[in-house]
Amino acid sequence: MDVKAALEFADRAIYNQTGKHLNDLEREVFVGSWEGRTYEEIYPLNPQYVEKYVGYRLWQKLSQALGTKVTKKRLKGALARASRKRVPIGYCNQEPDSTLAVQLFRAIEAAGHQPFLGNIGATSTHPTDWLSQLNTELKQCNTFLLLLSPQTAVSEMAIEVLRQIQELRDIHHSPPIVLSVRIDCPHPIPLNHDLRNYLLGTLYREWRTPEDTDAIARDVIQFLATEDRETLNTWQKWETEERENREAAAKSQLEPPLPVAEPELPKGQVRLASAFYIERIPLEARCYQSIVQPGALIRLKAPRQMGKTSLMARILYHAKEQGYRTVPLSFQHADKSVFANLNHLLRWFCARIARKLRSPYKVEDRWTDTYGSKDNCTAFFEDCLLPEDDRPLVLGLDEVDRVFQYANIADDFFGLLRAWYEEASYGYGDSELWEKLRLVVVHSTEVYKTLDINQSPFNVGLPIELSEFSPEQVAEITRRHGLHWDSEQVQQLMTVVGGHPYLVRLALYHIAQDRLNLTQLLDLAPTEAGIYGDHLRRHLWSFQQHPELAAAFRQVITEPEPIELESVLAFKLHSMGLVHLRGDRVMPRFELYRQYFRDRLASI
Repeated sequence: MDVKAALEFADRAIYNQTGKHLNDLEREVFVGSWEGRTYEEIYPLNPQYVEKYVGYRLWQKLSQALGTKVTKKRLKGALARASRKRVPIGYCNQEPDSTLAVQLFRAIEAAGHQPFLGNIGATSTHPTDWLSQLNTELKQCNTFLLLLSPQTAVSEMAIEVLRQIQELRDIHHSPPIVLSVRIDCPHPIPLNHDLRNYLLGTLYREWRTPEDTDAIARDVIQFLATEDRETLNTWQKWETEERENREAAAKSQLEPPLPVAEPELPKGQVRLASAFYIERIPLEARCYQSIVQPGALIRLKAPRQMGKTSLMARILYHAKEQGYRTVPLSFQHADKSVFANLNHLLRWFCARIARKLRSPYKVEDRWTDTYGSKDNCTAFFEDCLLPEDDRPLVLGLDEVDRVFQYANIADDFFGLLRAWYEEASYGYGDSELWEKLRLVVVHSTEVYKTLDINQSPFNVGLPIELSEFSPEQVAEITRRHGLHWDSEQVQQLMTVVGGHPYLVRLALYHIAQDRLNLTQLLDLAPTEAGIYGDHLRRHLWSFQQHPELAAAFRQVITEPEPIELESVLAFKLHSMGLVHLRGDRVMPRFELYRQYFRDRLASI
């Protein structure tokens, strides 16, 4: 390790521990110490100050960050030990996944590195300890190895791990690098929207038999030695897989849905041809009527996993059947750098839409410093996107909550959407052109900050708020799973998970597969061993990242009656799907959450 790599490694370790990078003087002391110079040689103007204050504190911070004693004399040895490549291996606890994970662990360890078995489906009496360890490993690793089987592909924890890795990459503009090994996966493997976007552009390798293990291990070890992606020339990019998924999705749309079909494990957005999509009559009809109106704006609101993206996909599909151009766009998968300022966000916004439309116009050719970013964005739509085709353009803007978090740009971005809507609705400007633009805006909760009532798009257009399934709708989806339940059995399930679409479907899938019965499911539901363990651990991990939310939710589940919370905390818990809002008061959404988190949040 040379001095440049050592300094970068130390700075990253300290940032992960403290949230602050090394300052210039600390860097100077580090480099000088690495090169064997004395404090007098490093900083002759005041060597005593540098030794007693700067150096002493630097070695303390490094010791805490690396988990080993660091001194000026022992600097190289400490970093050599700490810089062994850390390689978390994410997998589900089943065969052949577990055996392959252990074999790769041993090979990587024998090569002098530090692998970590990250059993994404782990069950433990102390899950907070295991999740904390996983969190530490992700922050310190250069490479994350994901063993992707069909079961891992539907794991909420797998998605949460990849989301955190994306955040770390945004912060450091560098590793962790994701490599995945597909285990007995069909072609194409049906990935949900989030997982597909997190994996897009990363490398994968196929594992079909134990004979493939040694070659994969050799490739991974060679990559760890060089960190050169070119060494993985036998691996493939997920971009090909993305095209295969689109082709498979297009074919599935031609297949008529059946009233009863083979159970399918819920993966997020419910595919268009699925027999298990339950209509919220008359909401779909209202949306389909609205989207064909000039300048339409539809607002879909509901907590996570309630079916917003599935409904958005159906609105876009309906629009496509009318001959309209459609573009789905999720803000969840924009890099953090996109939200640095309004100009970055609007350039990304225009570029993504132009690329999805295969427009010949390039944003960089049309953007000018003469005008502000909102004017540039509006001109790009008026000059390039809207007049390029006579057909209306429908934008499905998913996960716009991400923009709420950036107060410096939220007002201007949402104000721009409102201005476009008004140009179409009230005859401002080039109204005939803007009538071609239709918007579907999807968000999980209320705006975290108050937007100007005259600039907000959240008080105009058609508001659609998705509620949980009713007992009648739960009874209907049980029939579609081939189950013959009476009203008492439906009520038993709803007592634990309400009418939550995802949690209800997950229960019915496992019961329809004869993996367990209703009584067994309800007994195990709030435990690590139950079918909701993956879902619950994902929330627990989120609480570890945000102790203020954990403290707020702890208050909610320990009080017998609904309580008042700070509005921002209440909105965030609601967007996570953990609470019901009752006016200005908050209560746990399900008994499942109250039982699982009652004891576990005490240690956070």
